[in-house]
Parts: sequence; structure tokens; C-alpha cells
Amino acid sequence: MNQKTVAKPVSIEGVGLHSGEKVRLTIKPAPENEGINFIRVDVNPSLKIPARIDHVLNYQRAPRRTAIARDGVEVHTIEHLMSAFYGLGIDNAYVELDGMEVPGLDGSTYPFVELIQSAGIEEQSAKKQEFAVRDPVYVDSGSGITIVALPYNGLKVSYTLSYPDTYLGTQYMSLEITPETFVEQVALGRTFCLEREAEELRKIGLGKGADYSNTLVICETGVKENTLRFEDEFVRHKILDLLGDLSLLGCGLKAHIVAIKSGHYVNIQLVEKLYRQKERAEQAALRAISEFDPRGQDVLEVTDIMKILPHRYPFLLVDRIIYMEEGKKAIGVKSVTMNEYFFVGHFPGRPVMPGVLIIEAMAQVGGVLMLSDPKHKGKIAYFMGINNVKFRKPVLPGDVLEIETEVLRVRSRTGQLQGIARVEDKVVAEAELMFAIVD
Repeated sequence: MNQKTVAKPVSIEGVGLHSGEKVRLTIKPAPENEGINFIRVDVNPSLKIPARIDHVLNYQRAPRRTAIARDGVEVHTIEHLMSAFYGLGIDNAYVELDGMEVPGLDGSTYPFVELIQSAGIEEQSAKKQEFAVRDPVYVDSGSGITIVALPYNGLKVSYTLSYPDTYLGTQYMSLEITPETFVEQVALGRTFCLEREAEELRKIGLGKGADYSNTLVICETGVKENTLRFEDEFVRHKILDLLGDLSLLGCGLKAHIVAIKSGHYVNIQLVEKLYRQKERAEQAALRAISEFDPRGQDVLEVTDIMKILPHRYPFLLVDRIIYMEEGKKAIGVKSVTMNEYFFVGHFPGRPVMPGVLIIEAMAQVGGVLMLSDPKHKGKIAYFMGINNVKFRKPVLPGDVLEIETEVLRVRSRTGQLQGIARVEDKVVAEAELMFAIVD
């Protein structure tokens, strides 16, 4: 899917749930790959704060809400608006605020959903960035509070809420998250608190803007001075909060999230772990970064190769793919010149192309072969191992290195290739390369 932003600026005013201060909020379109950014326009100069996990304010300084900060400037209670962006699939937007807290409105995310829908949603050219969980990620905060992210082809949330010996009791909901299910099943869930908690929250300076119109107050017999929208509205709001926190990963997420009694503090711990896993994957992988389809083309020039592989000078070691048989074989060429960066320090008196770079060039041709398959678009090819490496002859400036990779075997998630490098039809190196293909 492509990235999305709002079609035009839209504004809304309200009172912060915790600060009690009136604030005006304006959502504006943002360019591709910009992400969601909050802009405090009441400070001089105005300051942009990315809504990402690396800018989240310590929970001890912002309990019972999610807040972000940069250079000492803060924005609090962003989770309901972020949930609306995430649920509707908005990737890029600027959020201007003339105060430090997002307005609470009716305590749900639905007013923000209506605001975004009134602006219109505009599709952009760039592809949506997504991260697929490969290995389970788990947080246990004690007292039965746990959350885990499991591999899943989509986004699913299963949440268990448990307030024993209260009107809330135990509620459970499991839901596949799409824009439609989000609007219909999640967005209307309102924030809540127990009546016995309310006075304590006010004593520590929280809930100054909360009242019966924007917060469900739970007493021993039910909801005070309000009516539930759903019998299980409380667990729906917990899912709403969780989605807002997950959005701080900064991209779409493919996972099954199983949560038991989790709140912002534990949610953020999970996102931190997911972020580290995402960073490791990006640092270690070859990714198909575009929808470029090489089928039917006799030759792939270097600009085409860069649409498949993320490599750039000086790490792109393939000038051209001169033959491609889908799922079977690829042949690439590398013209070796005296201007190559590696000759500066590698035998400069008698320049020889390092053998490890010949293998790297071989791996890049193999990567093009593996990732050019349409069913592998957007997936990751991990270079897992090398066997039976042999170097036959040196490669010198002026040589044209021809690299052939051929599939030996491919399973659903792994592939093994035979690579042979030649100069003037003479073998200079050969190796078996192993890749793992993952989402």
C-alpha cells in the first residue's frame, strides 16, 4: 500500500484531560516519509517533535498518558490522536498545537476520526513502511501484566482487561485491525477511571480537565452520570490506547499483539523492544525497496539494480545485470577500474581486487535474483552463509568481472545459490551462498 496524508488542514479546539487548559489543534498535510510530527507553535521558535519511540517522555514524568519531548518542550496525551492516525492509515501529518496537551474532547478517538475524514485522506506515491515481527517479543511487568507481539500476517490485537471486585470485572476482545474495524469497533471507546481513583489523581495534579462528559467514572454499581456505548467499552478503549502507543514505532506493524492488563508504561516497553528488533533487521538485510519488476527486460542497468537493492557507492559492486531467468539464474557484470576505492589501501603497488568483495558482488547478484521474484517484494533476504569458497585467479584493474548465480534449491523461506565469477571465461572465484527470505 502507498503512504497517506490528510488532503487539507483542519482544526479543532478543546481542553486537555490532565492540564485542564484550552488548546487549539490543527492537522496539516505532510510530505512522504515525514511521519507524524507535533509542532508547538506557542514557543519561540516553534519546535517540531517527531511522534516516535525515541522521543517518548519518561512515564514517571507523564503517568497515565503518553507524552513526547524534544529539547525540553513537551506534548502530552497524544495517544488518542495517534490512534486515529494509525487506525485510518495516515502515515504523514503535521499537528500544530498552541499548548502542551492534546485536547481530550469526548475521551475517545472518534472526534479525531471525524476531523481527519472531514479533511479527506490523500494517497501519496511512496510505499508504506512496515515492520513484520519475526520472533516473539515479550514484556512482563509483574502482577499479571503482560504483553507479547507474535509473528502474524496483518495486525491483530487480543486484549484482556481485569479489574476484580469492581463493576468493570473482566473483559476480553480480539480484533483484526483494519480502518473499517477501527472506526466501527474501537474509535468510540472512551477513557475511564474508578471513582475511588479520581480524587487521588486530582491530588497529584492529574485529571484537571476531566469530567463526566469526557471520562467514564466507575462506581460500585455502574457508570456515573453517563451511558455506555458498548457493554465492553472499557476493553475497546484499552485497544484504542494500545494502537496509539504502537504507532510510535514509526511505521506499520504486522503482528498479533496479546495483552493482559497492559497500560501505557508496558505498551511503550514493548514498542522499544520492537524498535530495536526493527533496527537490527534494517542494518543486517538486503531489502527490496521498490515495486520495480525486472521481468521481460533483457538488461538491468545500475539504476534498475538500485531499485531492487538499497546499496549505493561505494558498496554497490554490480554495474549491470545482463541476463535474468526468473527464479533460476542471473548474470551480472562489474567493470574493475584503477579508480576503485579499495585499490587505495589494498596492494596499491600491485592492485588486486579483494576476494571478499568478489564474494560480496556475487551476493548482490544473488540478492537481485532472489528479490526480483514478485512474491518476494518488500521482503528481506538475509545473507546467511557461504560454503565451498575458492579463489582461482586474481582480478586486476581493467578486468570485466562476470558473475553468474544459479538457484540450487529454494524452499518457502530459504534459498541456496551457486555463484561463479569469471574474467574472459576463466573462473576467478566460486562459492555457494545461502539466503533466508523473511517478511
